[in-house]
Amino acid sequence: MLASSPISALAREMAAIFATEGRDDADLTGQELIAGHWPDGVNHPPMTLEAELRTCLATSAHPCAGAIGAAIPMTPWGTNPVENRMLEREASMIAVATLLDPDGPMPSRRFRAGLLFQRAGTYYRLHTHDAVETYAIVAGSADWIAGSDRRLRGAGDVIHHPSRMPHAFRAGPAGFVAIWRWSGDINSHSYTFLPDPEVA
Repeated sequence: MLASSPISALAREMAAIFATEGRDDADLTGQELIAGHWPDGVNHPPMTLEAELRTCLATSAHPCAGAIGAAIPMTPWGTNPVENRMLEREASMIAVATLLDPDGPMPSRRFRAGLLFQRAGTYYRLHTHDAVETYAIVAGSADWIAGSDRRLRGAGDVIHHPSRMPHAFRAGPAGFVAIWRWSGDINSHSYTFLPDPEVA
């Protein structure tokens, strides 16, 4: 990866956040991001929610927010490994960019990592999966449910989900932007939506 590219700068910011977890898998994910080879000359389609994403990023002074904004043209928004399990309305309220996973663009057999933007006021229903997961919010806010814990999360907050922990989130008035990572059993077939009392 070119040391001065927007993607390399984003990888370094993501790795720095993952390093604050104090978990070996988080450190190794960051190392793979930094060492990964980003394919040259790949043109990604325009991001449908780019204007809303940029508005949300503009509310944050978090260093990773600027790195995400600079990397938008190079980032594969729309590479959500579980989109086929979502309702149409859910697919239209979020945008996912997967940077590191078994199918690339930076291949990894052990980890997945990427970016998430969720539109203002929308609710992503309760779900679970085998993978161990961490989210770090870099812009905006969300009412976050993680197991029995529920609280408002904002830029700078890091949320860890052990394997199979039910979780859900409602985006705040500006939406939210987060980085995420998976480790452990990173299969996507275990991703399951659960009965959710918040959904009518």
